[in-house]
Amino acid sequence: MKAARAVLEFLKGAGVKHIFGIPAGSVNAIFDELTEIPEITPIVTKHEGAASYMAAAYAKYTNQLSVCVGCSGPGGTNLVTGAANAMREHLPVLFLTGAVPVNTIGLNASQELDAEPIFRPVTKYSTRVDQSKDLLKEIVKAVEIAVSGVPGPVHIAMPIDIQHEEVELQTIPVPPKRKPIVPKLEIIKEAAAQLVKRKNGYILAGQGVRNSVDQLLELAEILQWPVMVTPQAKGYVRENHPLFAGVFGFAGHESASQLINEGDGQALLIVGSSLGETATNNYNGNITKNRFTVQMDFDETVFNRKYKIDIPVLGDINLSLAFLIEELRELGIHKSSMEIVKKNKEITGDKNEYNTKNVLFNLQKFMPASTRYTVDIGEFMSYVIQYMKVLDSDSYNINVHFGAMGSGIGSAIGSKLAEPERPVVCITGDGCFFMHGMEILTAKEYNLPILFVVMNNARLGMVYHGHALQFQRTHPSFEQEGINIAAMAAAMNIPSYRVNELADLKEDVIQSLMEGNGPAVLEIALVDNNIPPMGDRVKFLSSFGK
Repeated sequence: MKAARAVLEFLKGAGVKHIFGIPAGSVNAIFDELTEIPEITPIVTKHEGAASYMAAAYAKYTNQLSVCVGCSGPGGTNLVTGAANAMREHLPVLFLTGAVPVNTIGLNASQELDAEPIFRPVTKYSTRVDQSKDLLKEIVKAVEIAVSGVPGPVHIAMPIDIQHEEVELQTIPVPPKRKPIVPKLEIIKEAAAQLVKRKNGYILAGQGVRNSVDQLLELAEILQWPVMVTPQAKGYVRENHPLFAGVFGFAGHESASQLINEGDGQALLIVGSSLGETATNNYNGNITKNRFTVQMDFDETVFNRKYKIDIPVLGDINLSLAFLIEELRELGIHKSSMEIVKKNKEITGDKNEYNTKNVLFNLQKFMPASTRYTVDIGEFMSYVIQYMKVLDSDSYNINVHFGAMGSGIGSAIGSKLAEPERPVVCITGDGCFFMHGMEILTAKEYNLPILFVVMNNARLGMVYHGHALQFQRTHPSFEQEGINIAAMAAAMNIPSYRVNELADLKEDVIQSLMEGNGPAVLEIALVDNNIPPMGDRVKFLSSFGK
């Protein structure tokens, strides 16, 4: 069989159902062989960058390996941002790029580029395979690296001729499985003993708790400690939990900030957060000040980066939490009965004002509680973090930590493919839409019912407000010609509706857009001059250049 076929047979055995990317000459063997493998559906996108975001979201919501393909040269470089994003989110994505024939390497062949060193800083492993007998072996090695330890992306460059060469019929290897990282019991015992010594404390949860929310809340209820989440972890703890204290960090809640800055908590348990800039409100020193600090993570490199940690607990989050709960029980600390109360607060201010806050509030009223919102990068993102409610589990995808504009669009498609029955709404902006908005055609071609909400203010909103606050002026280029995006969607035979005032946002309109068997576009034509709730982001930027 061809070397490319052997690779695909292995991926099929690993449970891969979709391959995201764009066909081209340097990867034509892969796409040709896919015609004979109905178990794997190629998702052909409009841009490789969008394909990489789809693959990342698909890996995230299936909890398994995802695969993304790009051609040599520009196709490969278009994937790099998505690889960096997957690296930040610890997602196992196999990036496959084509390469020029081995005997033309270094001869300025068409689309020639040595991609291996480019991918190296943003993946766990990157290599080029120059012999067909080694291709499957390297793929297996890369996949094992991707799923093991701290999961993450990997990259293999495949010259055209290597993909097409015949290899001896070989036994397809069994796909590797990740071995859990088990925390050391003596460290758990020490952490439990130290935590119970403290009268009170707080829990700060990051994106690492995604598959461990039940244990997190059980622990919080045992300790009776408030739970804060980072912006990246919004959606993991529901609004109506009595211990939920809000979002801390970029665009976070005042309730959480007060606990960190003014609260009397003697201990802080950090679960699944690397304590980066957006998670700490620009490295707020009050987070650990005068507090005994325990940090749980499966990535040992996050300990003691910016903040001194008293007890670092290395291990898979679910195991570390389960062990800690058991140890607290051994110490006689048990869960108290708690009544779940509804704490959702109505948005204050003028409900009739046509602004971003009220648009999002009304939009969510018309959506099923189980809706997952994939949120792009822009001023609207800060309103989502601040004001939108968490009504169901794992209901937000917010990539604020890497901040790639347009990533929310691809993430919506990856999420819908991973969990077809779950309603998906992408909240994006005109700037993001002009980067990757043509992926609404991809959603149409694969009959994916996703509502794309485009906040259209005809400017780069976050940049505009950031400059206005930091420099008291903005460059004229930040504002752009207004474009009717709903009309663009209509030209592609995609259902659309344009909102020009708050009264236009009606339930029957929303329902009609969501009832089809494909995507729809809801354009919100709105210039909101209110200052977005960005927390201390502007103060942080303003500290430079003085």
